[in-house]
Parts: sequence; structure tokens; C-alpha cells
Amino acid sequence: MVAREKKTVLVSGASTGIGRATVQRLAARGHRVFAGVRREEDAESIRKDAAQLNGGGELEPIQLDVTSQSDIDAVAERLKADGVLLDGLVNNAGIVVASPLEALPLEELRRQFEVNLFSHAAVTQALLPSLRAARGRIINMSSIAGRISNPFMGAYCSSKFALEAYSDALRMELAPWGVRVSLIEPGPIKTPIWEKSNRAAAALQGQISSEKLALYREGIERMKEVAEFSVRTAPEASKVARCVSHALESPLARRRYPVGHLIWLQLYAGLLAPAALRDWLTGLVLRWPAGSKR
Repeated sequence: MVAREKKTVLVSGASTGIGRATVQRLAARGHRVFAGVRREEDAESIRKDAAQLNGGGELEPIQLDVTSQSDIDAVAERLKADGVLLDGLVNNAGIVVASPLEALPLEELRRQFEVNLFSHAAVTQALLPSLRAARGRIINMSSIAGRISNPFMGAYCSSKFALEAYSDALRMELAPWGVRVSLIEPGPIKTPIWEKSNRAAAALQGQISSEKLALYREGIERMKEVAEFSVRTAPEASKVARCVSHALESPLARRRYPVGHLIWLQLYAGLLAPAALRDWLTGLVLRWPAGSKR
């Protein structure tokens, strides 16, 4: 299906998962898509996808490490030099830092926010003149974890909560120029980010003292089991990509797009239930008591 109007879009974190599914869908719908990647092998893989396109779309890899200001500035300068106005910016790049907060090194907490919040702010600031001129749209990849927090995922949830607040303020500030801001809020989705986060979590645990790790080991192991089950039964990344294309193309783009199995039930139960009940249910699932253990 080809989009009615060709748009120019930049997507960060496009090498795998949701980002890759998004650039494939948008290009297939006839848009011109810049796929932000960090490594040359990912750029080459994007070029292979581009060679198989039909329907008038364009797909081009572009060097973009969102934590590198020089990369961000180079992208902004290139678009300006080429006379390109952006109709859409999809801030998708992200990482998961999983650890009990007591044991989490502060540099890891800062890294979580650097990638999931500050990098998006930097990219947005650099490209806003182009987006403003085009009356474009900004689509920020949040998570259901941006509205409902979970134990042992506090760093990740906190970064997504912050991204939600940032996006709400940005949406209202940019309204006078017709620049719309939408949030995509996936639940568990089948993507490589979970495998990457498991490896990162294992490496991080090696930095934590055995005494602190012993305090939380049961909860950590149970959280892994719950996460693995959730991912096994989760929808594909293409479902999220459909929400991104709607946020980009529709005259009735929504402010938020929760996406995933039973996501509305999770959302309303999580937000409307009393905090004590939410804590008890979470503890029940994780076999982690909500009250005193001792």
C-alpha cells in the first residue's frame, strides 16, 4: 500500500527491531526514508532492503549515533545543504538497563537517560528548524513502561516516564507552528533489544557486589522468566511500525499509541487500580512480597 503523499522522514535506531520494521514500512508506503544507523554493516543491510523497494519509496542509510553530537550536527548540515525539509522525525533509538536500583552504578543510570532521553532531545533540537518549516511531525518511541513502572526495571521505566513528560511539553510548545508530537507506547514486542538487554544485564551483574546481588537474586530471576514469557507471546515489530505510519500520515494522528496484546487492559488496570493493589499484584506475579519479608 502506497501512501497518498510522499513524505521525508528520519528514523533513528533503524538497524534492527522496531526501527528496522518502521523504515521498511514507511519506504514501502512511498516515503523517502533516512535510516539512522551506527555501523557500516547495518548501512549495507539497509541498502539491500532499498534495492528491493517498489512503489516509489526511497530508503537510505545515514550515519547517526544519537549519543554523538558530531553525528547529529552532520545529519542536520547534510539535510540543510541538500535542501531537504523533514516531514517526520522518529526518535526510536533506545537501550534497556536492568538492575535493582540499590545496586545500579550511577554511571549506568546516567547512560540509560543519555540514550533514551537526552539523545532524543539533542536530535530534536538540531532538526526542529527543518520540521517547523515543513509543519512536520515528531514521533517518540516510548513504552508502556513509560506509564507503569516495574521492579528491577527502574532505570528504563524512569527514562521512559521522562520521555513522556518531555513529549507532552514539546507537543504543547510546538502547537503554534503546526508541529505535532506523538508517543508510541509498545508493550512487549519481539525484537533483539531483549537479547541485548539480557547480555547487558548479565555483564552489569558482574559489577555488583555479591552481597547486594544476593538480596535481589530471586526477584531478578523471576523477572527474567516473566520477560521471556512476555516476549514469546508478543506481537511482531511490524505492529508498532503500523502505528508509526498512522502517526506520520493521518490527519487525525493521536497523541499516544499504546500497542501490544491486551495493552488497554494493562494500561487501565495499571493506572486506575490503587497503588497498593498494583504493588500486591506485581509482587504476586514476581513472587516478590509487597510487604515485609522478614
